[in-house]
Order: sequence, then structure tokens, then C-alpha cells
Amino acid sequence: MPETPETSEVPEAPGTSEAPGTSEPQPDGLAGVWDVVVVGAGPAGASAAHAAAVQGRRVLLLDKAEHPRYKTCGGGIIGPSRDSLPPDFRLPLQDRVHAVTFAYRGRYTRTQRSKRMLFGLVNRDEFDLRLVQAAKQARAVLVTGVTVTGVEQRGGEHRTVLVTAADGRSFEARAVVGADGSASRIGRHVGVTFDQIDLGLEAEIPVPPQVAADWAGRIHLDWGPLPGSYGWVFPKTESSSLTVGVISARGDGERTKQYLADYIRRLGLSGFTPSVESGHLTRCRAEDSPLSRGRVLVAGDAAGLLEPWTREGISYALRSGRLAGEWAVKVAEAGNAAEVRREALNYAFAIKAGLGVEMRAGKQLLGAFERRPYLFHAAVCLVPAAWRAFARTTQGHTTFAEVLRQYRAARRLAAVASR
Repeated sequence: MPETPETSEVPEAPGTSEAPGTSEPQPDGLAGVWDVVVVGAGPAGASAAHAAAVQGRRVLLLDKAEHPRYKTCGGGIIGPSRDSLPPDFRLPLQDRVHAVTFAYRGRYTRTQRSKRMLFGLVNRDEFDLRLVQAAKQARAVLVTGVTVTGVEQRGGEHRTVLVTAADGRSFEARAVVGADGSASRIGRHVGVTFDQIDLGLEAEIPVPPQVAADWAGRIHLDWGPLPGSYGWVFPKTESSSLTVGVISARGDGERTKQYLADYIRRLGLSGFTPSVESGHLTRCRAEDSPLSRGRVLVAGDAAGLLEPWTREGISYALRSGRLAGEWAVKVAEAGNAAEVRREALNYAFAIKAGLGVEMRAGKQLLGAFERRPYLFHAAVCLVPAAWRAFARTTQGHTTFAEVLRQYRAARRLAAVASR
């Protein structure tokens, strides 16, 4: 997220073929200095651990929970997410989406269809478990039940980072990756700042098989009544359930709750009892927010990396996690402070040159969407080129940044909507 073995030596990790949390190393197997400690075993953390471990480094992956565990998330796997998965990774798909029904505040619905799959849907407990298993197969060592409470950068002869836990244990590493969620302890150490915080509410609703069948292969998106808000229905056909949620800017929780209740009622789903009702805050980084401090890097939600308009975070977690794992190895190998700074700056550049550009476009689109959501609805419903751009973005063939750069009509739409 302890005397020092060679960095090319990887210790045998007990239980690497077992499910996470079942056969983890005993405390005496955690001694010595690790090359990389990753804090948080979600998509960003598991990706970072995998990326570092496949390079033959000694990697420790810490998490406070045991997998599988429930995670508030629609579970949409878009093209960039699929392309960022470890080799031979098998997606535990619940459904394959070929159609989207758009609505504007519950009205003016229209369904758009694609011959090619737009994206897949997963349950996050299954998806995250498989990512952790991939990291373990790469010989990363997983330890669960660890709540990280502190981070200390040690200079002098040590040139390491000491990660301390609530149970009194500590773990020493040459580099640390913080991937411990949007309320990240490691993010606070780095000094991550946010300029957008949103509230997401979600319900997992079991439905009869015939109801699930009606939703198979199709999602629902509703442009909502609050500025920048929208609702979604993601079907999990394999488990006969629907993930229904809404998101809007933090600060009006009661109206957001009412939006979710109204949305469920309009969809004819209020007669079914949710198995899980949950909420979470998504935090989007300020453009000048740091991505590292000394030998500590942050990725995923801990860094505030997500798409500002849709608030999609899985692809950002997977991509930034992989980059963080690769650069953490370089930081671990750095011999002095100047080399550490250079590698940390290179990591920040890689993030900003890719995800940062996409986030800037997403913030532009969100600003326009907050003012004129009906223009976006009309565009995706009535303008074939706009629907194709939406579809190609979810499939991973283009990005919002490329759409705004290449298409004058898209720039004009964003400009008009922003007025």
C-alpha cells in the first residue's frame, strides 16, 4: 500500500490460488521492505498491484474488507475498461447492452439501438474479486482486515514509506500506491483536492424473471430535475435484478432521495422490495491537485479521477491503477530524491496527458448539461451523428475530448448549452 531482499526476488505468497481472504500470509511472512505496498483492493488498487507484480517485484496489497463485498456502483464496463483489464481476464458479465432508452425528466422517451454491443454490465463484488485474484496470480500478496491510519515518509538511509494500521501493524515499502477510495487516507497525505462532489443513491431491486427479461440488453437513462443530475437502470439479467440509481451535486440530499423514489415509481418498480439501498459521494479532482508526494502515488477515486459528466469511474480506476503500478516500480528503484521526483512527475504527466484531457472535456460537457439538459436529450434522440458519437464513446472507439475536437457540431452544442 519490511533486512531487505533483492527487488528481483518475489516471496512465495501462501494461498495465491485461493479466494482472497481465505489463506493469507501470517504476520511473520510480511517482514522486510516491500518494493510496492498498495492500499485498497478495488479496481485501481488491484490493477496497480497486478502491474507491479508482473514485473517481478515484491508487492503487498492491503484492504480493510474481504472480497467479495458489495460496492455501490452501476457496474458498467465500457470499452476503455475492457481494454485495460489484465490479459486473459474473464469478465463476469450479467448482461450485454445493445440499446439505451433515453428520457427527459421521465418523459419524451426514445430507445436507440446498436448492432454492436455498447458495453457490458457486472456486479462489482464478482468483478473486483476477479481483479484481486488476477493480482494474486501475478504473485502479489493480499492481506485483508487492514485499516490504514497513517503514512510516514522516511528519508536518510531508509528511503522508504512506513504504512501504519489501526491494529498496530506497520508495513514498509520503497513505494506506496494509495487506491483507498474517495475518502482516501493516502489521498489526504498527498494533499488531493476536489472541485466537484456529487451524491449517488442506488437500489438493487430483485425482480421476477419475466421483468428482468423485459430489460435484457437495454439500459435506461433519465436526464433528471436537478442541475447535472440523471438516473439509470442497469439490468443484471443473470441474477434477475435491476440496479436503479440517481446522481446529482451534493448539497440537496432530500431532493436527490425524492428523485430516486419518483424514478422508481415512474418505472413501475415501486412494488418490488430492494435488497440493498446505499449511497456514496463521488469526488472529482481539481485540475491542479497533486498525484504524488515523495514515494507515494494515488490512483482511482483516491486521486479524484473519474469522468465528470457521467461520473463513470471504473475505466479511470483501471487505467490510472495500471499506470500507478508501473510507475511505483520506477519510484521504488529510484536511488535518490531527485530520481523519485522525476518518476513521480512522469506519472503525473501520463495521467494528465490521457485522463486529464478527458476530464477537462467532461467538465465542459457537464457545465453545458447543467444549463440545457434538453438539448443533450434532443441530440442523442434525434441527431444520428450524436447517437453514433455516444455509442462509439461507450464502445471505446473515441472519447468526449476527441468528439469535441473533431466535430464542429459537438462544439457548437456545448457552446450553445453553456449560455
